[in-house]
Amino acid sequence: MARNDHTDTIRTTEQEYITFYIGDMLMGIDIQRVQEINHNLDCTPVPHTDDFIRGVINLRGEVVTVLELRKILNLPEPAAKQQHRNIIVNADGESIGLVIDRISDVVIADNQEIEPAPANLNGINNRFFNGVYKKEKELLLLLNIDEIVMNEIGETVDI
Repeated sequence: MARNDHTDTIRTTEQEYITFYIGDMLMGIDIQRVQEINHNLDCTPVPHTDDFIRGVINLRGEVVTVLELRKILNLPEPAAKQQHRNIIVNADGESIGLVIDRISDVVIADNQEIEPAPANLNGINNRFFNGVYKKEKELLLLLNIDEIVMNEIGETVDI
């Protein structure tokens, strides 16, 4: 059976992202990094940690550190109560929870259409983003999970 190299090329130029909102900003995470999305926000606080660490949850026997993505990105608190969700991502073999305002959908982005993140995006350092993808009506900010988890909080994650 002949292999269709053209189809393989198309697949490697596209990337799937789980998208969500923090305030009115649409953000996305590489779908391969996402373990699950859940409603479990009943965190156990951990004393003497940074304010962006919401606490820890027990996820089927695994202790998961939950981070306030809004605080890491230095975004203002919402005016109205949000229906927060928790996206569990894999960061260097560890499960980390990220609190988001609301979930959106899965977006397939052509890698050739992803542009570098602006140097200063609404006051957020561009090191937190892998790039931006222009959708029909809005920008999708592609989060750099490694930068957020490993470089921003470093050894603090190990609770």
